[in-house]
Amino acid sequence: MRHRNSGKVFDREIGPRTALLKGLALDVVLYEKVQTTEAKAKAIKPMVEKLVTRGKEATLHNRRELLRFFGQQELPVKKLLEVLAPRYKSRKGGYTRIVKMGPRKGDGAQMAQIEFV
Repeated sequence: MRHRNSGKVFDREIGPRTALLKGLALDVVLYEKVQTTEAKAKAIKPMVEKLVTRGKEATLHNRRELLRFFGQQELPVKKLLEVLAPRYKSRKGGYTRIVKMGPRKGDGAQMAQIEFV
């Protein structure tokens, strides 16, 4: 029974799954759009939304929390605080969109592109 177990498993253990999702979130922040499967895009959308919301208030605590999420990488934190957060300062939420791209040629998986609005 999966009662009260939220989120997708992606046929991975917890460590590889969190590494996958954090890596995709990092790519969305750095490149502002990523093409991936629809399920993975839906899984990282709330993560990216929370990162942008945290970056909107540039306090020392928020900077350290972002650094903790990105594994002490300064580049995505700097981009979040200096580029993305000011862009969405007056927006209450909904910073990303998922655009469906159609099936992948190899295995027919539904592809989607997650990008900033």
